[in-house]
Amino acid sequence: MVVTPIPAGRNARVGLMALTFAVGMTGMGYAAVPLYRMFCQATGFGGTPRRASEATAAGVRVVAGRKMSIRFDANVDPGMKWAFHPEATTQTVAIGARSIAFFTAENTTDHDITGAASYNIAPDEAARYFTKVQCFCFTRQTLRPHEKVRMPVTYYVDPKLLDDPEVNTLQQITLSYTFHPVEAGPKG
Repeated sequence: MVVTPIPAGRNARVGLMALTFAVGMTGMGYAAVPLYRMFCQATGFGGTPRRASEATAAGVRVVAGRKMSIRFDANVDPGMKWAFHPEATTQTVAIGARSIAFFTAENTTDHDITGAASYNIAPDEAARYFTKVQCFCFTRQTLRPHEKVRMPVTYYVDPKLLDDPEVNTLQQITLSYTFHPVEAGPKG
């Protein structure tokens, strides 16, 4: 049996392709989380509400006579020693109108606790039409011992919901938050 040697240039080319592939896959691994988060915020996938700037929110039209009930749910991670609840469990809002809801959080311990809120919309199909303008959930929150604070969320229900046959007869949307303990650090 005669073995023909592979030219050195071909080995180098295959090695370079393999290295390029490995570096590319590593880069995709690091980019996956922020890309997925952007995808969810843009589409409402998985119950993730959309975010809008003040300027965008100012241009939204209010639909006269069309109302939506918004239900608020508040939870804390079992390891989080906070009391956390909405000030009102529901609000009835005009579709397209900017509204504000307040939540109250209280640190029930004798030491500082920093928390971050995860959030979700139910039903999932309505998430792409529930838009937050400002929210305490966009940044970490640090409460001093026994400190009690009011935390606002400014939002609106996008009138495009009325054009979607999957959700245009929906009567209620639930906005749910869960606070989790996180390491103190820069807010944001």
